[in-house]
Amino acid sequence: MRRILPALLPLCLAGCFSMPHPFADPGSQARHLAMANLPPARLAVPTPADSLLPDAATHLWAQDTAQALLAESVPAIAQPRKPGDWWLKLSAKTQSGSVVPHYVVMTPDGKARAEGDGQPVDMALWSSGDPATVNAAAVQEGPQIAQLLTGIQADMMQQDPHSLMHRAAHIYFAGVTGAPGDGNISLARAFYVALPDNTNSVQTTPKGADFTVRTSVKITNGPAGTTGHPQQHIEIVWHVLAADGKEAGAATQIHDIAAHSLDHEWGEVAAAASEEAAGGVRTIVTNYSGREHTPLPDKASNPKK
Repeated sequence: MRRILPALLPLCLAGCFSMPHPFADPGSQARHLAMANLPPARLAVPTPADSLLPDAATHLWAQDTAQALLAESVPAIAQPRKPGDWWLKLSAKTQSGSVVPHYVVMTPDGKARAEGDGQPVDMALWSSGDPATVNAAAVQEGPQIAQLLTGIQADMMQQDPHSLMHRAAHIYFAGVTGAPGDGNISLARAFYVALPDNTNSVQTTPKGADFTVRTSVKITNGPAGTTGHPQQHIEIVWHVLAADGKEAGAATQIHDIAAHSLDHEWGEVAAAASEEAAGGVRTIVTNYSGREHTPLPDKASNPKK
């Protein structure tokens, strides 16, 4: 049964990946940690002082930029910076007859950590405070700023000897529920064997865990099938939770099977399903933690020329 399982239970990773490329770039979900390890978990976007915009449009730019960052899963808020905040300093400058938006990621102690420019904007439209122009600039800046934050977070992880860049992730496996036959036990045993590698360890207690995996199995009656044999629909979901309880992702295996074929022993089906799911869980942990992101060089050691 092992050789037919990939067709029997195709793996998809909810919220992270899409078939037929289960290990493709996960987009915004993988960028969820852009600010996760930056204290505090918020990026303030104050109203800029040097925006070259009318007052009302200046406030709009800060609000639109915060919304664009929220779309990138960065917890940004358009408000004055408070003590302890990382914040975004917006400004604009004229260049060759156009306006160039500029943004700087600032540390809580007021030091510039990273910066970049947006695309040149028509000067007349910008100076008039045209809402569509201001919004377009913010939307265009959002992914660029999020990428900088991801690099900053990776740099901080690299410098922290206790981060997941320097040690294996501690994963608490909370077991399997809902499977017929011996599925709860068979899947659990097989997953416990399949998951560990050089960057992930598995444990049976929640203490000190970086992530928790909870697995549920659901079987429902399906159609009779083209050959007249009854079928059932099976869904196995491997939920991966971060240390704060938020879901980092879920590996889901689904298919129609011969009715009651798993009512007793799961055998090689459990081994193959767990092996495939372990790969998905490892990928979720890697993407959510950001441990393979490229660190952004420290601005202090790489001054802008």
